[in-house]
Amino acid sequence: MTNFQGSHAINMDAKGRLAIPARVREGLSEVCQGRIVITAHTEERCLLVYPEPQWEEVLPQVEALGSFNKRARRAQRLLIGFATPLELDGAGRVLVPPTLREYAGLEKRLLLIGQGRKLELWSEDRWMTWLEEDDDDEMPEEMKKLSL
Repeated sequence: MTNFQGSHAINMDAKGRLAIPARVREGLSEVCQGRIVITAHTEERCLLVYPEPQWEEVLPQVEALGSFNKRARRAQRLLIGFATPLELDGAGRVLVPPTLREYAGLEKRLLLIGQGRKLELWSEDRWMTWLEEDDDDEMPEEMKKLSL
């Protein structure tokens, strides 16, 4: 399984098409023959880009969330409701649907951020704002043990 990492500055054209960088495209070709699922992130205004096999592992977990919990229901509505299967064309491009572009505030300048088995697609402006935000959440115990 390919491990997506690194950040890639990319541009989206006026029609909502973006070209996946060659290195990422090679990984996607290896694991899913260019078939991906793009959906909304539940906590940030960005998009999640899953290789199709990875999405097929995540989907049952999302579907199994309890429907009586407001937060779980919101996650289901965002993840499943925005999930859009797509396939890279011969030039490694993909057309991001208008609803997803609007959700994430995507315009011309974007960042594709590797997250292991998936990627995140961010508006460059939102990414830079996120980098500047203070994180006031308590650090999880697992992170306290991490040595970098």
